[in-house]
Amino acid sequence: MGTINSTHALDSTDRTILRLMQKDGTLSTPQLAEQVALSVTPCWRRLKRLEDQGFITGYQATLDRRKLGLDILAFVQVTFNVVTDASVQGFEARIQQHPEVLSCHKVTGQADYLLQVVAPSLDAYSDFVENVLRSLPGVSLIHSSLALREIKASSQLPVADAEI
Repeated sequence: MGTINSTHALDSTDRTILRLMQKDGTLSTPQLAEQVALSVTPCWRRLKRLEDQGFITGYQATLDRRKLGLDILAFVQVTFNVVTDASVQGFEARIQQHPEVLSCHKVTGQADYLLQVVAPSLDAYSDFVENVLRSLPGVSLIHSSLALREIKASSQLPVADAEI
């Protein structure tokens, strides 16, 4: 089967499966089948197809960062003085090595990258900035915004009810 790059190939049952699995990835195939009004085997086949086609890329538990002692959440803009292939590749490779970086995006605008970083304390975050970000070649500006209160945090994507 080829990869489908558009949600147009999904029918309403596929979309329901995606919404349900995104909400609770621990659903067993029989539980999922019951909720989408299919028997177990056709439901399993649909789920497997959605995985094989890359609509479902993995399963994970959602953890409470504060209960894990990660009280600091920072949004960090990183700007390079001169963007070269070497500086970009080095930066991206180094960022991949740090689990405290939850996300990293190459962006438009004044900054070159936007990172989401967690840390247990301001001191630990400061150490990350000084020992990791400032040590990277080409980085000229680091602008941090610390989250004061989390209003909404979700990794669930909106799955349309019907074809767009």
